[in-house]
Amino acid sequence: MEKRDFEAAGKEQELKAQEPATAMAAVQEPEEENKYLIKFRKPFVWEDNTYTEIDMSGLEDLSAKDMIAAQRTMEKSGSINVLPEMSLEYACIFASKATKMPVEFFQALPPKEAIKVKNKVTNFFYGED
Repeated sequence: MEKRDFEAAGKEQELKAQEPATAMAAVQEPEEENKYLIKFRKPFVWEDNTYTEIDMSGLEDLSAKDMIAAQRTMEKSGSINVLPEMSLEYACIFASKATKMPVEFFQALPPKEAIKVKNKVTNFFYGED
């Protein structure tokens, strides 16, 4: 093998050795998506603040005690439901606890956004991890 062929073969091997690293550098880990983030279809204005999304990740920090308190709040308002955790009213109360936002915020949401909140709460209860 001539010196020139040897150098060419060495450079070719060097380039091949670099290719996987370059290819791997191009593959980036996707950012972990916040499964508790609800994005609104259009900005929602409430008490002079504009909201485009609401983070419901506080659901993870609540307990059965919070569920009981939400049910009692419903009962005090005269609302009786066989499956309270499936109702929009319960979802608004529970979302309020999870986000530390007033329940009135959730009650003022447009219907489609309110249903997104309800679905997020009920999926939290009944969805699989």
